[in-house]
Amino acid sequence: MEKKPQFNGPRRPGGSRPRPGQRPRPGDRNSKDPYATNEHIRAREVRLVGDNVEQGVYPIDKALRIAREQELDLIEISPTADPPVCRILDYQKFLYQQKKRQKEQKQKATKVVVKEIRFGPQTDDHDYNFKLKHAKGFLSEGSKVKAYVFFRGRSILFKEQGEILLLRFANDLEEYGKVEMMPVLEGKRMTIMLSPVKAQAPKKEKAPRPEKKEDGDKPATDNNSTRE
Repeated sequence: MEKKPQFNGPRRPGGSRPRPGQRPRPGDRNSKDPYATNEHIRAREVRLVGDNVEQGVYPIDKALRIAREQELDLIEISPTADPPVCRILDYQKFLYQQKKRQKEQKQKATKVVVKEIRFGPQTDDHDYNFKLKHAKGFLSEGSKVKAYVFFRGRSILFKEQGEILLLRFANDLEEYGKVEMMPVLEGKRMTIMLSPVKAQAPKKEKAPRPEKKEDGDKPATDNNSTRE
């Protein structure tokens, strides 16, 4: 007689649930969490840091007990250290502060914009002044200017003329930008880099000092005044 296969119902996704008192396996941790917390920390001992604990190395069970007594979370902030470094904080507040800090860092990071201006080795004055005007606008906006002379064919023979042109260009922009890189020949291009000059804050005018009265300006006392 053939045995019928037993069917115990559908299995739970992610394997069996941990028994009470059993630590979750690493696979049970939410992959979206950037930090391991509480029972998800797999190290046997951790180093506690922070103002709300006595810093030092603790067995994981004791570190978890300290966190529970403060009604906070044990957060593994440096898992690669030996032993891993943890802090005892409110996990949601900790994540909020991390996101806020990252947002502030992105705002502080200035995006550098580089504008390119191309010349020929024999650029006439009209074209030169037109591009010079554009460069002044770019530097005033805070962008860098990368100017280069492109040598086509046998015009590479005029590389000295191209260098003179770029140095003249930098000299005419002295009030708007400073030379970050002197003319360099790379292949068929000779390039110069200019960065904007930071605007100087206006100097505060000093308040005029009150004039000191000389001794001769003191009012004279009447020595002939009569006493009552």
